[in-house]
Parts: sequence; structure tokens; C-alpha cells
Amino acid sequence: MPPPPPPPPPFPSPDAFYLHLLRACTSLRHAAAVHAHIARAHPAASIFLRNTLLAAYCRLGGPLPARRLLDEMPRRNAVSFNLLIDAYSREGLAPLSLETLARARRAGVGVDRFSYAAALAACSRAGHLRAGKAVHALAVLDGLSSGVFVSNSLVSMYAKCGEMGEARRVFDVAEERDDVSWNSLVSGYVRAGAREEMVRVFAMMRRCGMGLNSFALGSVIKCCSGRGDGTMDIAEAVHGCVIKAGLDSDVFLVSAMIDMYAKNGALIEAVALFRSVQEPNVVMFNTMIVGFCRSETVIGKEVASEALTLYSEVQSRGMQPTEFTFSSVLRACNLAGYLEFGKQIHGQVIKYTFQEDDFIGSALIDLYFNSGCMEDGFRCFRSSLKHDIVTWTAMISGCVQNELHEKALSLFHESLGAGLKPDLFTISSVMNACASLAVARAGEQIQCFATKSGFDRFTVMGNSCVHMYARSGDVDAATRRFQEMESRDVVSWSAVISCHAQHGCARDALHFFDEMVDAKVVPNEITFLGVLTACSHGGLVDEGLRYYETMNKDYGLSPTIKHCTCVVDLLGRAGRLADAEAFISNSIFHADPVIWRSLLASCRIHRDLERGQLVANRIMELEPTSSASYVILYNMYLDAGELSLASKTRDLMKQRGVKKEPGLSWIELKCGVHSFVAGDKSHPESSAIYTKLEDMLSRIEKLATTDTEMSKREQNLMNCHSEKLAVALGMIQLPQSAPIRVMKNLRVCRDCHSTMKLISKSENREIILRDPIRFHHFRDGSCSCADYW
Repeated sequence: MPPPPPPPPPFPSPDAFYLHLLRACTSLRHAAAVHAHIARAHPAASIFLRNTLLAAYCRLGGPLPARRLLDEMPRRNAVSFNLLIDAYSREGLAPLSLETLARARRAGVGVDRFSYAAALAACSRAGHLRAGKAVHALAVLDGLSSGVFVSNSLVSMYAKCGEMGEARRVFDVAEERDDVSWNSLVSGYVRAGAREEMVRVFAMMRRCGMGLNSFALGSVIKCCSGRGDGTMDIAEAVHGCVIKAGLDSDVFLVSAMIDMYAKNGALIEAVALFRSVQEPNVVMFNTMIVGFCRSETVIGKEVASEALTLYSEVQSRGMQPTEFTFSSVLRACNLAGYLEFGKQIHGQVIKYTFQEDDFIGSALIDLYFNSGCMEDGFRCFRSSLKHDIVTWTAMISGCVQNELHEKALSLFHESLGAGLKPDLFTISSVMNACASLAVARAGEQIQCFATKSGFDRFTVMGNSCVHMYARSGDVDAATRRFQEMESRDVVSWSAVISCHAQHGCARDALHFFDEMVDAKVVPNEITFLGVLTACSHGGLVDEGLRYYETMNKDYGLSPTIKHCTCVVDLLGRAGRLADAEAFISNSIFHADPVIWRSLLASCRIHRDLERGQLVANRIMELEPTSSASYVILYNMYLDAGELSLASKTRDLMKQRGVKKEPGLSWIELKCGVHSFVAGDKSHPESSAIYTKLEDMLSRIEKLATTDTEMSKREQNLMNCHSEKLAVALGMIQLPQSAPIRVMKNLRVCRDCHSTMKLISKSENREIILRDPIRFHHFRDGSCSCADYW
């Protein structure tokens, strides 16, 4: 049996004993116990021991007991105050940190460079530029600002506060510079996005003979990540510097360069660099997987499959996947549409006990929601023990994507009730839900919330507001919000152009397009879709055809099915049915039923029954189960008085099991959103609604002598379509000055269109009706579409 270990040697002094205990403390409770023992058994403790106790409190996250100890200490020096200044700084309590610095100066203990460095770090973390300038002034007064330690802290503080001009001035006047000085300046320019200045400083750094390290090169590589003129040239030059410095085996730098090439769209270079590493670790694999996913929109969804192959290689090499591995590969599954593969990854997530990770949870929710597996998405959300704003945002955006807009709003209010603070992406998703529901009042409340949260200054927030107001029928509010935006991107311009196009303001839409070109913003496919829609709704045939040619000729954009459908609609509405049919036949989308359906609608407008029959038969061959073509053909027969053919079309629908989507209209009032279907009597105020509707229709009947359309709609005078019921409720509850905004899921019929015109005249009210095609603004007996819809 081995002898017992010798007892520990006796401590030479009480201070040594307590120092040993303090170094072993792992919690504030332990430190407080040692403090109590010192106060009782060793009242004459040295200032060094008391500072060590102070440091223990600060290390264990207790600035409050540290402050009390500092107040009780009979003697204090600069170290005592520096410990508390630094503790407050790390806790994000900048005002208390600066207050302690001022107290140290008043105490005359001789503040030093460490005091100012800690105070400046507090200003950096809190972004308090004004306080940082005050500390700078005090450092100058104390003669400490020119030292390399304080000057580096000043450069870092100004850079993190966004004042690169001040940071550069401090750097230029510094008496001494080290690698930290250069790195602070370079990283500051990287943070500010000033690529050209960063390159100049980096070149000057090399000319001054400063050695390169992974931190400096990592900052430069980060700045080179992203598309732009000359970016690849700089990236390749930096890559050469890494090799010359002998740092090409540094895991951090190699991963950063792989990410840099991937972000620049240079996947070939990224793969070559990755394959040049003999023993890549899981970090490099993660970077490469993310690189493939990032380039999906540029190269194609098949690239995401390469990311899944890399994950299989991680498994075959016996590497331990990380949380980042799983979140990245789940995104690849999402992009490639590999639901079954994603389910297998979900199983491995559970196996490695990563299901509580926020980003993995949101990636799983995205995967299931994008695949239409709503129940699986909700199950993932409910099974998570911790719900942060990332998972809530994934749920909300998933509901919006799957058109569960009311559920998205409900989840948003539920997240607020849980005490979570939504971020920019949460607010943007909720605004999109408000836009789809066309609930302007709820959208205005969300906008106010965003303003209070400071999100209104972001371009994406402004874009969401423009889209929401446009979809809610308030074109003036959408325009006003667009004009208030400080920064506008292509999405902003496209949104305001599409807004005016959908509201029938064709000339205004084209005017905004001209302003966009003058502002040097390059239009994209969405922009031209708005422009072509404006031309179609405004009957601007020549202008529309010219813009269609401009797309490819001047901007290199290939028209999509939506652009071609707009051209067909443009020609068809103008009566050029033969040209529209020829355009379809020569188009690569000639087998798509959507483009033919646009021509069929034009055939009905111009009563070309013969051509309409041929087009309808073509659509039924391509898409036999869609109700739209049957309904249009049925209405064409009714318009032509061919009742037997209309009856045969209806019988054919029944024979093939084709069902027409029921019409649904809704209106937002103070008490919420009210929905109606045709002949609906389920509303609590149904009796008052029908009484009001009958009264309005009787008023319209008196206008029949002056309105030729009246004779065509007499037989449907009492036909209570859903939009008529919604308008009647609006007339009851809204004040005379307020416009009545009604939304409908189907295209408005001619009878209701005529009725709305007459109601707007007889009731002297503005009615705004949105259908899937466009907005109709009814004023004084006329519509903004000029009966051209």
C-alpha cells in the first residue's frame, strides 16, 4: 500500500494563504466567504491582497461588491481603480466606468495608461463617441495620449464609433506605432466598408516593414469578401501576401480565403484552395459548405448538392460535426429541395444533441416550411425548449411564405407577449403579412413599432413599408414613405414602380423608372415587370414593346414567363389579338398555360369567340384541372348569348371534377378584419348589411336612365357578391371622409365593377377594390382602370 501524500507546506504568511484561496475561487459566493474571513481574521491585510480580492470580484462578474470593497479600502492605488474601471467596461456599464476614472483622478492616486485604455474600451463597447472624446482630452492633459498603448486604444475607439477621420488623425500623430496600431486602423476601415482606404493603409504597412500576422491579413481578407470592381484582383494579391508570409497553413486564414473566394463568386478558386489543404479540418469543411450555398443564386441549385457531398465526406473522415456544420448543410438541403436528406440530417442533429441550437432550429423550420410540411415545422418549433427571436422569425417568415398571413401576425403578437424583442427581419416578415392581407391599420402599428425600435432607418424596412401601403391600396402613403427613405436600392425603386403600375398610374410608374435610371440604379427583372405591367394597364403599347426590347438589349436581362405574359396582355388588351398569338407561338413559353390564359382574357374583352374557343381548348389540354379557363370561356358564351354552349362548359367542369375557387372579399375596420363570401349571412350585422345594400342598389336603379350599363346588369341587381357585402359594411362603419378599401381573391366581375362605379357616384364615396390583377379606384362614377382591366 503506497504511503499517503505529504501534507501541503505551511504558507509563509497570512497574505499568501488568502492569495491561494482567492485564486481558487470559482463563484462570487466563494469570494465573499474569503472576504468575510479576511475581514474577521486579518484586518491588517496588505493593499496587494485587497486588490487581489477586488480582482476576484471583478473576474467573477461582481462589479457591485467590488465597488463596495473599493469604498471600504483604507488605502487605494491606480491598480485598485483600474480593476473596477475594466470590470464596468466588460459589463457594458460605460457611465460607471467613466465615473470611476473621474473618481481616481480626484483621489490623486496617479491614473496611468491602463486606466485610460479601460475607459476607452468602455466607450468603444457602448459606442459613446462624445464620452470617448472627453477621455481623449483627459489623456492629453495627463500627457498619456502619445504613448502607443493609449493611442492604440484611441484609434480602436474612434474606429468602432464610426469616426475613421479621427482614428486616422490619432494614428498619424502617434509618436510610436506597433502591429496593434496598424491592425486597429485596418480593421476600422474594414468595418466602415472603406475598401480603397484599407488597401492604401495595408500597402503603407508593408512599405514600413511591418510584419504580417493572421489578424491583419484576416481583416483585409474580410474586406475583400464581396462582389465589386477590382475585388478579385485585391483578393488574389492578398492571397499572395499570405503565401509570402508563410501563413498559408494557418487554419483561420485558409478558411477566410475560401469564404472570400466563395463570396466573390469564384467557386473554382475556392474549391482549388480547399483541395490544396492536405488535412482540412471541420472548420474548412463548414466554410466550403457555406460557400456552395452562398453561390446558389448565381450558379444554380445543383451547386447546393456539392455541399451535401462535402457533408458526406465529413462523415466518412470520422470528423465530429459542429452546430455550424448542421445549420449549413440544412440550408443546402433547403436550397436543393432535398427534404428526405434533410430529414436524415434532422435525425443526426438529435443524435448529436444539437436540437436546442437556435440556428439549427430555424434551419429545420425553414426546411419544412419551404417544403410545405407545415405540421413538421410547427412540431419542430413546439419541441424546442428555448425560443429566441431567430426561431420566432423563422416561424413567422415560414407562415408568410405559405400564405398563412393571419397565423404570422398571431405568432408576432405571441412573441411580443413572451417578452422577446423582434429584429429587423422579424418586422420585415410581419410587414409582408400585412401587405398580403392588405390590413393597413395593422401595418401602420408595425411601422410605428419599427420606428420606436430604430429600424425605420434601414432600407429593407422602408421597402417593406412601401410594399405594405401599395398592397393596401394607399398609393399616396407608399409614395410618401418612398420619398422619405434616406437610402434606396433597386428593391425600393421596383416597389414604387410596381405600386403605381398596379394602381393604374402608368405615366407615374414610367416617370419613377426614368428617375431610377438617372440615379444610376440598375433595374432588374422585377423592375421591368412593373414597367411592363404599367404599360399594359395604361394601354401604352409602343412604350411597352420598347421597354421589352430594352431589357435584353441594354441590360442583358432574359425575359421570364411573367414578362412575356405582360406583353401578351399588352397586345391583347389593345385588340392586337393576332400579334399576341404570334408572340406566344414564337416564345419559349408557348407550352405554358399562364401565357395562353392571358390571351383568352383578351379574347373575352374583344368578344372574339372563335379565337377564344381555340385558345381555351389549348389551355384545357395543357392544364385540364384549372378552373380559370373554364370560367372565362363560360362567361364568353354568356356574353355572346350562347346559353347552350355555356351550359355544356359547366357540365364539362362537373364531368372533369373541376371546381371554381369561391370568391372571398374582406375589409379591415377598427374592430378587425371582416370576410365575406357570396350571399354570406353569417356576419353579426348581416341584417344591417343587407338593408344598406338594398338601399344602395335602389339608389343605383334611379341612375339607369343615364347609364347604358344598367340594362345589362338589371338581372343581377340583387346578386349579393362578396365585395358588395364588404362595401356595404364599410359604408355603415366608416366615416364619410374615409375611403372604403376592399380586397378580393378573384378578379372582379363586370357586374360588380359597374355596380361599384355607380355606388361611388350615388353615395359620393371613394371605393378602392383590389383583385389579383390590379387596383380599382372608383370615384364619382368612374374607375381608375378606365374599364380597361
